[in-house]
Amino acid sequence: MKAVVLTRKLPLDHPECFELIELPAPVPGPRDVLVRVKAVAVNPVDYKQRQARKEDDHAPRILGWDAAGIVEATGSDVTLFRPGDEVYYAGDVTRPGCNAELQLVDERIAARKPESLGFAEAAALPLTAITAWECLFDRLGHNAGDLVGTKDKSLLLLGGAGGVGSIAIQLAAVLTGFTVIATASRPESAEWCRKMGAHHVIDHSGDWPAELAKLGFPSVDAIACFSDTTGHWAAMAKAIVPQGKITAIVESPEIPDIGLLKAKSVTFAWEFMFTRAMFETPDMIEQHELLKEVANLVDAGRLVTTMTRHGGTLSPATLATAHREQEAGRMIGKQVLETAW
Repeated sequence: MKAVVLTRKLPLDHPECFELIELPAPVPGPRDVLVRVKAVAVNPVDYKQRQARKEDDHAPRILGWDAAGIVEATGSDVTLFRPGDEVYYAGDVTRPGCNAELQLVDERIAARKPESLGFAEAAALPLTAITAWECLFDRLGHNAGDLVGTKDKSLLLLGGAGGVGSIAIQLAAVLTGFTVIATASRPESAEWCRKMGAHHVIDHSGDWPAELAKLGFPSVDAIACFSDTTGHWAAMAKAIVPQGKITAIVESPEIPDIGLLKAKSVTFAWEFMFTRAMFETPDMIEQHELLKEVANLVDAGRLVTTMTRHGGTLSPATLATAHREQEAGRMIGKQVLETAW
């Protein structure tokens, strides 16, 4: 099979940073589906994995954990899919990624893609939808349908215009009764947050707790941080209500002062969407179920794709460009590449 791989740790502007090579086709394990990849999306995890590569590691590595494609074959114990099914999934960061002609993925973390979307539009959703869903309904402790019919509770989403924020705004607006407050630092990203369904948008680049107070929210009931965890830590501790909950997805270069949450008895939880797959947790199939529900909501017209940039056909050059744009930290929504195989 063809694959766009890393073989050495090189800068993005090096012509051999990524290479197109031939590799043996993977063979499904008992719970695996073999997918012919039709489109991939690029996320911060991609460049972080690239940057983490060791200088002396020259083994081909396939990155990419956000895809849509067609099932070609199934393992002996697979019951959820059959060849020909169109699926979407994020995969497992400990296994080879989706920047390839073929990829193996455990059936428990994949679902049939939304019928109303093409492969590119569908590929924009799985990783961020899983992350956002787990933030809202696993880490913050709510169930879909909670608080519907009331706007008495407030949810702050820090970094609302990025990939995770874009779908988290939609999920919160559609499935909960939270007053959704998103943050954005540019006019175009603020407008995107409103388009996704945020009730209010504030600027997170300054004293955003003061901006919240001006809106009439001296504190908020829940916070999901999709940007600089360390940089926002003190402000989050100030803005959260007593006995409130905070979740975050961006690893901290420094250990946050958890003591700032003690007086308010605040709960803090990390969210990492690969946890279930990495550890094969007993509830691993929950990602299949939530992706299935997201697909239903898309097909019902209640959620929309967050694809904002189509980067062309997957190749070493287009993948390097996508990584460069991710590293710049100014992406609105999601960027997608389609395959030619």
